[in-house]
Amino acid sequence: MRYFKLLDDMEIHGRWLPGEATNAQGQEIDDIWQFADGCPVQVHERLTIPIGHPGVVQDFSTSSVGGTPVVHKRVANVFAELAQDYVQLIPVDVEGQSGPYFILVATRTIRCIDDQQSAEVKYWLPEDDRPELTGTYRAVYGLRIDPTKVGDAKVFRPWGWNVVLIVSEDIKDALERSGATGMSFREVTGPSEVSPEQREHSRKLKVLYDRTETARTSFWRTLGTMEDSFVIPIVVGGGWPARRQIWRVIHRPEGRTLFVTDGLSDFFVEAVAPSVGFGLELALETDESVENVAKSWQQLLLERIANELVGHEHLREPARTGILSMEVDGEHMPESLLTKDGRVGVLLGMDTPALPGHFTMPDGQVRLVTVKTLMPRELTYLLEHGREELLHRFNQSNPGHLSKAWRQPVV
Repeated sequence: MRYFKLLDDMEIHGRWLPGEATNAQGQEIDDIWQFADGCPVQVHERLTIPIGHPGVVQDFSTSSVGGTPVVHKRVANVFAELAQDYVQLIPVDVEGQSGPYFILVATRTIRCIDDQQSAEVKYWLPEDDRPELTGTYRAVYGLRIDPTKVGDAKVFRPWGWNVVLIVSEDIKDALERSGATGMSFREVTGPSEVSPEQREHSRKLKVLYDRTETARTSFWRTLGTMEDSFVIPIVVGGGWPARRQIWRVIHRPEGRTLFVTDGLSDFFVEAVAPSVGFGLELALETDESVENVAKSWQQLLLERIANELVGHEHLREPARTGILSMEVDGEHMPESLLTKDGRVGVLLGMDTPALPGHFTMPDGQVRLVTVKTLMPRELTYLLEHGREELLHRFNQSNPGHLSKAWRQPVV
């Protein structure tokens, strides 16, 4: 028997996007993930599915966060006919729709992922400090299951990776014949998607990723307490050495917050060889209150500076070895920092006793480049008189490297 992932087809242009289930009072239910847990659920009231993003109505969709499958009657009929022992179909109201809709719940979880045939699997480890997840899958790429472990199940979720909904081939065929919209399928049985050569390439990359990430994380922890709740989705691609753009936030003594890049010193992914990439990471520290780090001007400024360095080789060398002044786009920046042209001036590489100037990675030294915001008057002074006197005046304050939205200019 062949098996397939049943997916929400996000390639459909202009499609709708359902939200999370709400109760009779219009409030989002407490446990929005229960319908994708791979076990029976109990619902004691009629639920409503709001539409978070209006668009072309689909017969099969999943909610944006909880992954709740929301299906029209024509999809529900297939499961009721061929897999009634493996699913729950919970009637729901869908905002703006009169037709019958249901939440589709797969009621079985089966331990069947084939670690060897899947392209790559990662587990939650004790050192990740998530005891409720330890031993389960943290990521699965190129999923393959062992069909001999499935038994007679036609619909199920794999143990440890319940974000995936799997159906048997006869269910897939019946759904396709029904003409229902919104679905796509990807086989999870058969030969692996990756060749032995690709698997070895991935193994080498993983070793390099793990050793650089472990070393940098250990260094970051010497500077303060890392904020685990700070999440900016990792950007894959671009000009960063390993094609991954990551940022970290570290809470420091005296109420300071340190924003850092975490990937400019990665190895170069094309070479698949040890290195420290650009040989630097950026660090912006402030003692101002930061309510939402992901949307803060400090984080946005750090991203813009990093993009400038990544895109311009002639800027990276002075940033890595000395002091560099530059300007970046001031959109969404504090007005007090803006020049008359709507730019923000910064000084990179200012030494400070509050932070180490370098740190050691397995493959070399990396410079920690401080980011100091300049008030418009200071930027004008720097352009007219150079930076030596400006640096001297900054160093008279303690600590002078801090970036602030407002302070008295030193000139």
